[in-house]
Amino acid sequence: EFAAILALSVLIGALVILVAVAIGKQNSESSEENEQKKDADSTIEENAAKAPSKKQKQQQRPRKERPQQHTFSHQLLASGLKSHNGNVTCLDFSSNGKYLASCSDDRTIRIWSTKDFLDRDHKCLRANVEFDHVTLVRFSPDSRAFITWLANGETIRIYKMVKKDDGTFNFKAAPEDFPQRHKGIVLNIGIAETGKFIMSASVDTTIVIWDLKGEVLATINTNQMTNSHAAVSPCGRFVASCGFTTDVKVWEVCFGKTGEFREVVRAFDLKGHSAGVYSFDFSNDSRRMVTVSKDGTWKLWDTDVEYKKQQDPYLLRTVPSQVSEGSRIALSPDGRVVAVSNGSDIAMYNAVTGELEEEFHDVHSKEITDLKFDMNNRFLVSTGDRAIRVFHNVIGYRAAIQDMQTMLKKASNDGVRQRLQQQITDAENALETVLNGPKN
Repeated sequence: EFAAILALSVLIGALVILVAVAIGKQNSESSEENEQKKDADSTIEENAAKAPSKKQKQQQRPRKERPQQHTFSHQLLASGLKSHNGNVTCLDFSSNGKYLASCSDDRTIRIWSTKDFLDRDHKCLRANVEFDHVTLVRFSPDSRAFITWLANGETIRIYKMVKKDDGTFNFKAAPEDFPQRHKGIVLNIGIAETGKFIMSASVDTTIVIWDLKGEVLATINTNQMTNSHAAVSPCGRFVASCGFTTDVKVWEVCFGKTGEFREVVRAFDLKGHSAGVYSFDFSNDSRRMVTVSKDGTWKLWDTDVEYKKQQDPYLLRTVPSQVSEGSRIALSPDGRVVAVSNGSDIAMYNAVTGELEEEFHDVHSKEITDLKFDMNNRFLVSTGDRAIRVFHNVIGYRAAIQDMQTMLKKASNDGVRQRLQQQITDAENALETVLNGPKN
């Protein structure tokens, strides 16, 4: 009986131990599961705290930053005009010297006052181009209108500038655009100072001469394989073109005594480069021309010749220069200064001596697309990105002073001597002001 009781006690003890072990194991697993669940819940909560909501994601989405404006500084930089939101493609001064027009792929044309160039702020008038953008702009001779080339419409549109009582302008487009006539990309347009015709030129060697109402007067085939530049002379008589060939061709657009169109005749050629010509420019009186070529030189020409008697232009000077595809050249209206672009750099030369006097490097963030002197020989402007750079033409001041000093030595009349001396003093004072003025 004792043995039976002992065996039963051992059995019960074993069962108790087994139950305790089982319960302990279950509690351990349950505790581990709870711990894992707790950790998982903690991780989920942590990730949920870190992960923003959809609305927060939209709010925190990085903004598309506006590209930074290219910075440039130089002692001769008069100002920078920076109102355009897109790349500026073309510049033009009005013949009265009061305004500068600029156009951009931001679908605007802006009119700047040249008298504000030296001010801290530069206000401008804005003309919007609907459903298109303008790549070329040119003032009319009376400075009361401008002609434009529409990039998508591939045609000429004329805008009239209507002055309001407060002195600002409204811009009104003509009822109809010119008809489409070009098959290639148009590289330039121009309007004669006489107001008798408009020119448009494309890369496919075609130049079209229009009247002011959009009727085609004549079409010229330049036979240069491709055109790289074309322009109307400041006197309004000539149209010139350059391109793949080594020469620059010049035509006269002829009108009768009563103003009717007669014909376009070949006037003369500028022959002397050994490679294709990138660009050219006229002096204000059309008696001088400059050309820049792939051959690494620019040339100055005397074009005041009797071409109807088969007299050829005279080559006055050949100057080595750094050039690149698309180099532009500008001749100051008085013929004293030459500016040449090379990529984003500009070099300025004395036209008489051919000496390099100033260099500006990295003027724009991209290749320079336009380069021009103002009508009063005071400024040189350039563009190649969203900014327009305005430089003091100190080379022009120096050249003018040298010319007047030479004239002073030869003058025999006291009145002429006094007048020249006063002009020299004024020019020296103006130059001193520029060199010692505030630096941009």
